[in-house]
Amino acid sequence: MAPSLICRFLTPRLVIAPRLAVQSVTPWSPRIITPFTHRSPASRTYSTETAPAAEVPVEAPHYLDENERRIFNTLTSELRPTKLEVQDVSGGCGSMYALDIVSDQFKGMPVIKQHRLVNKVLGEDIKKWHGVQLKTRAP
Repeated sequence: MAPSLICRFLTPRLVIAPRLAVQSVTPWSPRIITPFTHRSPASRTYSTETAPAAEVPVEAPHYLDENERRIFNTLTSELRPTKLEVQDVSGGCGSMYALDIVSDQFKGMPVIKQHRLVNKVLGEDIKKWHGVQLKTRAP
């Protein structure tokens, strides 16, 4: 077969038709042309901005001990979270805590900055702990 014939059959071609979608067509693929769907500006979908929900304060569960409740109250007052879980994971001695925090103040922040903000809020308390497990995110 002549080189010009090989190139002609193996190279993709564009099929262009007025008001139709353009699709690359090769000899081994079926020819599919779909018409554009036209939407009027009135039918265009936009994301709707809802009013912020009334802030419902997160309430401390009844099973928190004194230290967990103090941490819970500190974080609630500073970060106004939509979800907050505080758990002593050290076996009750108060040297390690697991914190799960969801707050609007974390929007647009990388995780490291979210954690730094929590460390700043807890201040002197966190310096006395052996460790902390942090899970932070924006709603």
